[in-house]
Amino acid sequence: MSDPHARAGARAMVSGVFWNALGRGLPLLLALVLTPVLVHQLGLERWGLFTLALAMVGVFGVFDFGVGQALTRALAERIGAGRAAEATGLVAAALATLGMISLAAALGLWLFVPLLVERILKVPPELQPQAVDAMRVLAAAAPLVVLNASLWGVLAAWQRFRAANLVTIPVNLFYYLGPVLVLLVWDSLVGVMLALVACRLANTLSYIWLVRPLLPGLSWRGVRLRLVVPLLRLGGWMTFNGMVTQALLYADRFLIGAMLSLAAVAWYATPLDLVLRVWILPVAVAQTLLPAFAGAFATMPAQTAALLRRGALAIMLLVLPAALLLVVGAREILWLWLGADFAAGGARVLQILGVGIFFSCVAFAPNALLDAIGRPDMTARFVLGQAVVFLPLAALLLPVAGIEGAAVAWALRAATDCAGKLWLAARLYGPAAEAARGLAPVLAVAGLGLAALLALPSLPWLLGGAVLVLAGFLLVALRALPEEDRMLLRHPRALLRLKGA
Repeated sequence: MSDPHARAGARAMVSGVFWNALGRGLPLLLALVLTPVLVHQLGLERWGLFTLALAMVGVFGVFDFGVGQALTRALAERIGAGRAAEATGLVAAALATLGMISLAAALGLWLFVPLLVERILKVPPELQPQAVDAMRVLAAAAPLVVLNASLWGVLAAWQRFRAANLVTIPVNLFYYLGPVLVLLVWDSLVGVMLALVACRLANTLSYIWLVRPLLPGLSWRGVRLRLVVPLLRLGGWMTFNGMVTQALLYADRFLIGAMLSLAAVAWYATPLDLVLRVWILPVAVAQTLLPAFAGAFATMPAQTAALLRRGALAIMLLVLPAALLLVVGAREILWLWLGADFAAGGARVLQILGVGIFFSCVAFAPNALLDAIGRPDMTARFVLGQAVVFLPLAALLLPVAGIEGAAVAWALRAATDCAGKLWLAARLYGPAAEAARGLAPVLAVAGLGLAALLALPSLPWLLGGAVLVLAGFLLVALRALPEEDRMLLRHPRALLRLKGA
């Protein structure tokens, strides 16, 4: 898709959001079904180790140095300007550079694992050898995480979301099914990690198969590494942003593991992992918005502002019902999903995180715009400020309020992140200011309404409160937003008929 108006139009956004949501939604449903099975197969302490290992590899994803997103931005800008022929050399240089860097980083992580398991985390002595071996297996394959992010960035720049998700869905389904099958014949975390590595390798091969037709003449011969320097400069800020964001996402469970116990990690990490599944919705929107923003912001400011407003509105409409469900039905969800013990230990945590996830999701829209206009430096500085405030706050609240205190710190940070990124988008890209002002009252009614539900005493009160929050959100949205967006709220199908923003 090379027509800039079509790339920035509503039809392209709807298509991209649909395929990205489907690609993450189907594996999510399977994961929800299989999580109780995995908890039973592994036991509470090994399940805690499993979640920590996945968090470790998630953090490793920042070692793409932001090149994946920077590559999407650079390629989308070239495609929109009719310079797609420049893409092959740029992609080859990026992949070669990231391959070398990620291998070195994987070696460092592999060497660090024994210290993490034996000195930092409270792993029982009988589990330590298995934990070291399992985490090292996953660390050795961590470069695949980096390469997959960059290859996805190439496909996103061409807005090939349909093809990318069609090949990714089967792989992601096995990412959750594989560990269950392995544990039936090999009761070891090592076998589980080997299954996950096989899935990541299959993902890499499928992306390469899709990317090659887009990049004629792609070869490692004559790679010009200097082409990646601008990407590293821009991506450096994205990397810093990603590193601090990942630290904020996962540091609380490491704090809990160090200050409390592995059982407490399980009580906290399981509700948090459930809440983070909601991210499939804003990620689906943001991955669609980034290449559209990058190709339009310089020449089509009105369309770009409309995309921000429409993208943030779409996220709120998609996420608010899920957040209400988490806050209202936290105890019932955990009881049905994992049993009475998890319901007793993690229900309040799930409620608090359910409030925070709404703000966390909405922040994806302005964050995509800030990346597209080339200002990840501002988001990085802002996220660093959050780390300085909220990591110490979590550490202070843990001895006082336990894992619920960590959840409060997480939710407060998410609200701050959302409000701050909307303000930055309005300040750094003038045409977005009006869109941000229109979104502010809608965001406030929904967010404050969710927080107020935490004070209600029982399920009937929570259900009534949820109805009021949803009604208030829709009323304020209809009154505050422009007519074009009111039409989308009344008649969502009309979005499919729009030719452009």
